Amino acid sequence: MARRKKGQDIHGWVLLDKPVGLGSTQAVSKVRWLFDANKAGHAGTLDPLASGMLPIALGHATRTVPFVQDGRKTYAFTVRWGQATSTDDREGDIVATSELRPDAASINAILPRFTGVISQLPPAFSALKIDGERAYDLARAGKHVELAPRDIEVDELSLTGCPDADHATFETRCGKGTYIRALARDMARALGTEGHVSALRRTQVGPFQPSQMISLEVLQEMRHRDPAEADMASVLHPVETALDDIPALAVTEAEAARLFNGQAILLRGRDAPIALAEAYVTTRNTLVAIGSVAQGQFIPKRVFKNAG
Repeated sequence: MARRKKGQDIHGWVLLDKPVGLGSTQAVSKVRWLFDANKAGHAGTLDPLASGMLPIALGHATRTVPFVQDGRKTYAFTVRWGQATSTDDREGDIVATSELRPDAASINAILPRFTGVISQLPPAFSALKIDGERAYDLARAGKHVELAPRDIEVDELSLTGCPDADHATFETRCGKGTYIRALARDMARALGTEGHVSALRRTQVGPFQPSQMISLEVLQEMRHRDPAEADMASVLHPVETALDDIPALAVTEAEAARLFNGQAILLRGRDAPIALAEAYVTTRNTLVAIGSVAQGQFIPKRVFKNAG
């Protein structure tokens, strides 16, 4: 007797407004249960102390996660001046202090040094691996953690407020691999003081907008409605939303059938591209495949059967 598959074939993106205190893996598990989906994952970890946008992929959307992870991210964060912590956020132990409190003019003066392509040393308490072990596991065990600096991109960084002498609020738009905790630490040092992140909220990831976020409470309320009214699919965003930055091509159903079998197809029409490093194709507004175009042929790399 065939083993029953757990969950349903549900495909799309849920843009969860993750609350403080909930881990990213826990959030994925909760959303997967609420949708009764057989497959789920996320596109970029948010620490438990952070809130905001956690894009959760269901079904075929899990195969487009790398496209979202590589996208730009926007954060709002608060720096607490005068205290450095072991984790560079409010969870860690205080390891250094300073009496210096920078003013707005001093802060604005150093911001250009932290935009563009800059070198950043990741925090010791990070998910990066050292000889196969997570850095945060080594740090928690009291072992010395030595990470190498790496280049990151910060497109925008602005001071949005100074609510009191101990705190300043910022917004930033940055690329993959940027640690906001390290950014806060380094800004504090550049100002001749110490600092750590006391609040962090992610507001945008890749093509997804702040207005598209939905809270866990709303999802739970929808799930517990009468089944006839609980239209969970209404809050899903299409799988191909993650592919906004690459060209889209339309094909016929007959051509889609060939792609579903892993075969390349010749693109027809006066405007058909000759070569593309990456593109995706649809038929009847349904995602068929992601691939490349060479010599006028679309060559599938990932095929999405029954993604609609």
